[in-house]
Amino acid sequence: MKLAQKMNDGMTTDSSTAIPSPADQSRALRDTLGQFATGVTVVTCRDAAGQPVGMTVNSFNSVSLDPPLVLWSVGRESLGYDAFTRGEHFAVHVLKADQQHISNLFAGRGADKFGQVHWRPGPDQVPLLDDCAAHFHCRLAQCIEGGDHTILLGEVLEFSASGGEPLVFHRGRYRALAGD
Repeated sequence: MKLAQKMNDGMTTDSSTAIPSPADQSRALRDTLGQFATGVTVVTCRDAAGQPVGMTVNSFNSVSLDPPLVLWSVGRESLGYDAFTRGEHFAVHVLKADQQHISNLFAGRGADKFGQVHWRPGPDQVPLLDDCAAHFHCRLAQCIEGGDHTILLGEVLEFSASGGEPLVFHRGRYRALAGD
């Protein structure tokens, strides 16, 4: 980060002012990244014991149509890290605007998440959440180290879309899309 760069809180740093702390720089970067609106997804898989695992993710992105590839990233400190990076398959669920409660549930720690939602075993026994805007069943193609996260590249094996308005996240809050 350049010292003369403006921070998100309006502070400018140069040789005549204090250099922001790493925590302030991290917060400013997070706030700036938050300017990019994202959809909200829940990614699911099975752990080594066959138990369902899931987490809320907004780093989902398309990569390629031929071959069909998507990516998302998981923090190395995340509870499901081993299940996602060592498993063979996962599913990405695009949440609808009225599914904020599911996003919040899978973003939290503890609790029996799968006991509080409707789901079914999908292909390769990957948990599939009911009534999402879309889902993608994927084979883990590659794990790419990226700082404090690992990027998971998935080959899309099956997909479906039921439509509906997506759940959107922007500047630390859930948002609604503007009407047509």
